[in-house]
Amino acid sequence: MCSSVVTAFEPVIGLEVHVQLLTASKIFCSCSTRFGAPPNTNVCPVCLGMPGALPVLNRKAVEFATLAALALNCRIHETSVFARKNYFYPDLPKGYQISQYDKPLAEHGYIEVPSSKPDDGNQNLRSENREPGTTKKIGITRVHLEEDAGKSLHEGFPDSDEKTAIDLNRTGVPLIEIVSEPDISTPDEAYEYLTRLKEIILYTGVSDCNMEEGSLRCDANVSVRPRGQKEFGTKAEIKNVNSFRFIREALEYEIARQTDVIASGGKIVQETRLYNSHEGKTYSMRSKEQAHDYRYFPEPDLLPLIVDEKWKTEIARTLPELPEARRLRLVKEYGITEYDAQVLTASKSLADQFEDAAKAARNPKRVANLVQGELMGRLKAARAEIEHSPISMTGVAASADLVESGAISGKMLKDLYDLAFARNKDFPEVYEQEGRPRQSSDTSALEQIIDEVVAANPKQLEQYRSGKNTMLGFFVGQVMKASKGQANPQLVNELLIKKLE
Repeated sequence: MCSSVVTAFEPVIGLEVHVQLLTASKIFCSCSTRFGAPPNTNVCPVCLGMPGALPVLNRKAVEFATLAALALNCRIHETSVFARKNYFYPDLPKGYQISQYDKPLAEHGYIEVPSSKPDDGNQNLRSENREPGTTKKIGITRVHLEEDAGKSLHEGFPDSDEKTAIDLNRTGVPLIEIVSEPDISTPDEAYEYLTRLKEIILYTGVSDCNMEEGSLRCDANVSVRPRGQKEFGTKAEIKNVNSFRFIREALEYEIARQTDVIASGGKIVQETRLYNSHEGKTYSMRSKEQAHDYRYFPEPDLLPLIVDEKWKTEIARTLPELPEARRLRLVKEYGITEYDAQVLTASKSLADQFEDAAKAARNPKRVANLVQGELMGRLKAARAEIEHSPISMTGVAASADLVESGAISGKMLKDLYDLAFARNKDFPEVYEQEGRPRQSSDTSALEQIIDEVVAANPKQLEQYRSGKNTMLGFFVGQVMKASKGQANPQLVNELLIKKLE
């Protein structure tokens, strides 16, 4: 595609995110929300939509929804109203979904994300297209409560090629829907928005955001318009995308598709599309419904929801320190870089553990380096989460102090970390088992080793003395090898320079 054609248009993106609230029971009945139960076992007359079965609102779901809305900088309405959203699918027993429409729980929030550069013709927008140090506010139109529908199963049964099976366990599971403003300009911004949103929700503890289990789902609305035009173009909705990476890829494809259609004189049809991740393409699913198609009207079996100032204040007291505020504080209190803080606050658990270690260690910066350079790398290789690390943050702090004091070298630390992972034991235990190996600073012993190494490598000695200073690293490595990693590297450098010169 010609760059001038691409740059003549700009995308407009809005996201609708459904988050399952981490309550033990459903939103309008006492059925369990446990994932993985046998099909159609977590059901009752209420979630099955039986005549005469009345819904009763789950208080914890309201508290969790309010907490999430506060974390997203939303204004909580004292009075909100539930409505019936009428449509029929086989997995919606009542023929309508209880949701909120014109009077939602909360509105007018925002999330700040790193800003992207304007589109330069490359639809594959990635982090290199961000403006360094700049942020952009993505508005949140609304946060509202609703119940989930069931699940249609299209495979795994002998007659799946002819019939669809229905599991109604999810029916009535409590959700919040978080609707963004159409403020997102690039696929990369959409990815960052979703990443920050998930991070904030996880910090509040209201959901586990497990996309594989359907606890977080995202639909993307995207249109293109001539650059500078205020009116929106005709949008397509992309549904059922199961990862943030695939959402970004789907948006990239859809923007290019719509641009091609318009540039060639065609018209975009408002529709719902599905993304095939294997092909990297979107496909038409059905025409897109409008709000009036759902025939919304107030739910007659539920009173208006009142979240008064007293209750809102009680909920607000449980709001934890959120990721961005925590990053700023970690940089200030522990002297680590903004990048360090970004990595170490990726999850609340990791941030909590880092702070425990940083408070116990002599040098918090060294702890941050060890977590990122030694611990996280090994966890990634083992495909393990921080919660399952054999080396605790107490162990990281202890290892940092040993390196800081000169008791062990960086090479010795790496070896001990490898042993800790191999034996599934914490660092202090492995350190004791290995006879508390100490870094050698015995000058006379090191000078003897250096003499032997220099005598064994006359060619390298000649190269160094003829001006090839990089050979110093060769000699340092040979001495460290001869000392089995126990020599003090700084002292080895000092003694070698004296000897070689």
